[in-house]
Amino acid sequence: MPQLSLLTPIGALTLSEEDGAIVALDWGRGRDQAETPLLLAARDQLQDYFDGQRAEFDLPLAPHGSVFQQRVWAALREIPPGETRSYGEVARAIGSVARAVGQANGANPIPIIIPCHRVVAGGGALGGYSGGDGPATKTYLLELERRARRQQGTQP
Repeated sequence: MPQLSLLTPIGALTLSEEDGAIVALDWGRGRDQAETPLLLAARDQLQDYFDGQRAEFDLPLAPHGSVFQQRVWAALREIPPGETRSYGEVARAIGSVARAVGQANGANPIPIIIPCHRVVAGGGALGGYSGGDGPATKTYLLELERRARRQQGTQP
């Protein structure tokens, strides 16, 4: 499986490709590196994201997961950059319960691109985050998106 790593403000990230689609984004540097056209495009889009020049991604994605997980991950992609939704709100949108959404959210194999960081606990509490430095990384990603939206004039 071709992989390509990049250094970001939240540490090294490694993208993985399978059958012409991104299947994973992991924290840390991958052992084997390959510069496929898709991985280079994904790297460039992530660099633009961290530079505040991109808020959404235009990449073919094929995360491995159950039908339910796929529904949750699709719902996450509908949350606008810089905004949040609670686990309960996501659950209601797909006809499920918050706990199941939380489990699927935590199993997301393509964080950032599938924005699991945009889901928070009830009452607006930040909640956990399994990537990078945990909640500090989640806060960083949300603030990055909010700054980018303000700079682009799409949010007050």
